[in-house]
Amino acid sequence: MKRRSTLTSTLLFALSLSVTVSCSNPTTESKAPSSPKAGVVKLGSGLWVGYLPWQVTQAKELFKDNKVDVDLQWFPDAMKSLESLNTGKLDANNQTLGDTITGVANGADLVIVMTNDNSTGNDKIVVSDKIKSIRDLKGKKVAAEVGSVDHFLLAQALKKAGMTFKDFTLVPLETSKAAAAFAAGEVDAAAVYAPFTTKALKRAGSKELFSSSNFPGSISDHVVFTRKFVNEHPDQVQGVVDSWFATLAYNNTNKNKDEVNEIMAKRAGVSLAEYKDYADGAKIFTVEDNTEAFGTGNDSTYLATSAVEISKFLLDNGIIKTKVDTSKLFDDRFVKAYAAKKQARS
Repeated sequence: MKRRSTLTSTLLFALSLSVTVSCSNPTTESKAPSSPKAGVVKLGSGLWVGYLPWQVTQAKELFKDNKVDVDLQWFPDAMKSLESLNTGKLDANNQTLGDTITGVANGADLVIVMTNDNSTGNDKIVVSDKIKSIRDLKGKKVAAEVGSVDHFLLAQALKKAGMTFKDFTLVPLETSKAAAAFAAGEVDAAAVYAPFTTKALKRAGSKELFSSSNFPGSISDHVVFTRKFVNEHPDQVQGVVDSWFATLAYNNTNKNKDEVNEIMAKRAGVSLAEYKDYADGAKIFTVEDNTEAFGTGNDSTYLATSAVEISKFLLDNGIIKTKVDTSKLFDDRFVKAYAAKKQARS
């Protein structure tokens, strides 16, 4: 289940503009993007645990129940889904807040309409047995994928401890390679996400120093549409949002839980036991969670605040070159509309 790297998405987006204007498993690889008939929402997704409920939506025909026709395209390489959204090949995609800000900084016009989940432990800083605290990283080698959500997680921990990236040697490696380098003893710590955390923790004496559970709301995943599609087809956007919450209701029914877990594990290309382990590290957002996240507050559990923090991180580290007006990123009317319908039914 592969997450995103904002640095890679920046490079892919720039490359795609020059010519025209994201743990993969053979059984889960998507086909080349199709050309569905008019009126179909082209929705992309990587294989992150917080996106897998969409497979249930499709399998149980819940899109149809909510009067929306969706071409759901899975991308084992999530970077491809980011590129496809940023260049108009998709109408919508499942992606992080950081990836969305990066896309906007590079010219895409995107709108976040819903939160899928927050990482609550699947993103970790894994360290050797000699490191007891964040301050013990001074003078050490730390591997991380520059621009990734785990790079941002590391930055937050450093800030809390009064440290900076200058206090150690940052070894820039793609996440799978960072985990391998740590497991081989080539670096002292690594910032990685599940399932690469499992690989890193195979090193004798290794342990989790901290995780995304220590920074609630800092790593969030969203359904992101192009602004053009939202403006032209709000009814279809509403249908997608309604389908998500209908899926959560279906998944949370006791008699369905074993079935839906099997569906999601199969899509991810992992065992049922592995899926359940990873699922514990992400909080799937209900409509109530969404309503709160779209609200106003001073910590990173609120999207507006988190967006400012992430945008500053991306700008300060040279991952984006243009400051983004994050106030224009969010459109909560579809979540509010679903909440109103739910209230009316109760």
